[in-house]
Amino acid sequence: MFAILNAFPYNTGHLMVGPLRHVGELTGLDERERHELMDVTERSVAIIADEMNPHGFNVGMNLGPVAGAGIPGHLHMHVVPRWGGDTNFMPVVGETKVLPESIADTYARLRPRFRRLAGE
Repeated sequence: MFAILNAFPYNTGHLMVGPLRHVGELTGLDERERHELMDVTERSVAIIADEMNPHGFNVGMNLGPVAGAGIPGHLHMHVVPRWGGDTNFMPVVGETKVLPESIADTYARLRPRFRRLAGE
């Protein structure tokens, strides 16, 4: 599995977890991959919760183009931290994104934690 910050985040800390193997369907994952996907997702939530103190999370997948899948043929789990009063609705209403922290700063905060997770 890999975990990568979303280049077009819904919120600060929005990342995606996906298999290294190119798989487009949830049913295409083998048992080990399904377990690892959930394990890395759970660990990602824990790291973000500890580092960023969000009030909650949206966690899920968009499967297929009509469901909003932006990377055809490669499924991934979204992990989106949420805070009360965050501006997550702004892309819909104001056609703009409001992020209180740059992706580079978020990367610098989270990267050491994920390196430890990967055993680096």
